[in-house]
Amino acid sequence: METGGASWRPGEVGRHVYNRVQARKKSPVLLRPLLGVAVAGSLLMGAGGASAAPAPAPASPAASAAERPMDPQERAIILDAMKAELARSQSEMKLEDYEAPYFIAYRIVDGYNVRVQARFGALVEDEHERRRRVAVDVRVGDYDFDSHLRGSDFDLFGDPVSFEPTKDAPIEADPAILRATLWLLTDTAYKEALSNFLKKRAQKVREVDDKKVGSLSREAPIQHQDPPIELKVDRPAWRDLVKRLSAKFKGDPKLLEGAVRVEATLWRVYLVNSEGTALVKDMRLYTLAFDALTRAEDGMLLEQGRTHYSRDWRTLPDEATVAGQIDEALANLEALRNAPVADPYTGPAILEPQATGVFFHETLGHRLEGERQSDEEEGRTFEGQIGTRILPTFITVRDDPTVQAIGSLQLNGHYTHDDQGVAAEDVVLVEDGVLKTFLTSRTPVEGAPKSNGHGRAQGTRRPMARMGNLIVESSKQISRKKLTQALISEARKQKKPYGLVIRDITGGSTNTSNYGYQAFKGSPRLVYRVDAKTGEETLVRGVEMVGTPLTAMNKILAASAEVGVFNGFCGAESGYVPVSAVAPAMLFAEIELQRTQKDKGRAPILPPPWTPKSVTQ
Repeated sequence: METGGASWRPGEVGRHVYNRVQARKKSPVLLRPLLGVAVAGSLLMGAGGASAAPAPAPASPAASAAERPMDPQERAIILDAMKAELARSQSEMKLEDYEAPYFIAYRIVDGYNVRVQARFGALVEDEHERRRRVAVDVRVGDYDFDSHLRGSDFDLFGDPVSFEPTKDAPIEADPAILRATLWLLTDTAYKEALSNFLKKRAQKVREVDDKKVGSLSREAPIQHQDPPIELKVDRPAWRDLVKRLSAKFKGDPKLLEGAVRVEATLWRVYLVNSEGTALVKDMRLYTLAFDALTRAEDGMLLEQGRTHYSRDWRTLPDEATVAGQIDEALANLEALRNAPVADPYTGPAILEPQATGVFFHETLGHRLEGERQSDEEEGRTFEGQIGTRILPTFITVRDDPTVQAIGSLQLNGHYTHDDQGVAAEDVVLVEDGVLKTFLTSRTPVEGAPKSNGHGRAQGTRRPMARMGNLIVESSKQISRKKLTQALISEARKQKKPYGLVIRDITGGSTNTSNYGYQAFKGSPRLVYRVDAKTGEETLVRGVEMVGTPLTAMNKILAASAEVGVFNGFCGAESGYVPVSAVAPAMLFAEIELQRTQKDKGRAPILPPPWTPKSVTQ
């Protein structure tokens, strides 16, 4: 995600800058946004998913039209231009009396996005965007010690007086102008690398460095090109679809928002580097989503929605299926409006598969991302813990971007090569409860000096180790019915009046820095109390899941046999990247819930203008 603006009052600049940098740098998030939010023409975030059930029939729009924003014939022109400018920079880029670059990489992200959205039956958005962006990495020194500065490349202000060349490349196949874009960005990156290299040398004089790791891992060059992908788009049919579906929200006069969105995005990424890698990969994602918002009588905002993703439009749910999901969401909102507000709670709980996936993503996944092990500002929860048991012995956790689907449900986190040109790998992170390794990019960490294909980034941001498909497996499986029985037994054992079941969750966030508390937060939408005496379930609202990772992870008692999928987008230092979490339902001996921040806004004074009462008035 490209840097956005912030607002503040005079005198508060320092605090806001610090808080914003810390929040952006140290608080990864996995959330569902309200519809209509986008950044730089790409998908911002999404959440949701489904259990691994058979896919519905193809959606109503035939999507017979093929939009061709990226001509396959351009590939050779763009690659040749990148290689030519790379060769020139390798042979001639050197400032007198200073080191020449030892490593140069060019990455071009060519993106095309189509977005159609309707609210309460009326079209509110119908747009498309094409953009081609360039990222340049120039390094001075050598693989053991170079100019790369660890940490985020996020800069709130930049230098207000210096010239910064644009990262926008021509969307036409003009090799001369493309090379001119690369030329200026390479020049700037080389000068910055020299400056950083001198700073790092000076830092070694003043500070003790106990990390015996290099700056860049050596990886074999890759020559690979994905087959070109077309984007199937039927915008007239999509307009009609979102209008029909969103019109269903007019049936609930208490709604504040009722929107449906269809989106199609195609990315083509070009990567060349001075080691000989030349890579072209195509990625396509379709989104079909709806979101509804209302208020309870006490002013609390309540939200329901679903977001479906697929690389093939034909595997998305059809109109009848989504219409049924909207009816279910409306019924849930009605029930939530009448549900009691839950009290803070500590006790046994079942997390349904999607909630379990979010839990592991936030508590474990982010803390096993490689760069966090060497950053002095990080909490480094698991630094030096390879070979140590960190989870119950019946749990294994791996991250495998090569998996395309679970059953018929496609996974967002699938990719073949990462954004540094390294092939994706199935990485066993925790085996039978024992920590085995970390997720790594080409930035080495102690105990994991090589990349395992997890260097990822949004757009032109600097790649770092990120999750792809986080998969949680259990060797201690019981049926769903026995899991509920175990919940009731555990509640009785702890002398609790009830246990909890968290059925649906929008996402979560975590703090991994050493500034503040090592904590995580989940945002459940459907929480049920299960009476310890009768087993009766009662819907409650107004709570969020919180805790500290090491404590929470070791409270797991059992897991179900079936698994589910959470598909979404995860935001961290290198931007928003598509991810998936695959997990079973799990029983925890202890989960902590706290009250959510309460919004006391009043509901609208008048009913919507389309209600019969309003029309007669």
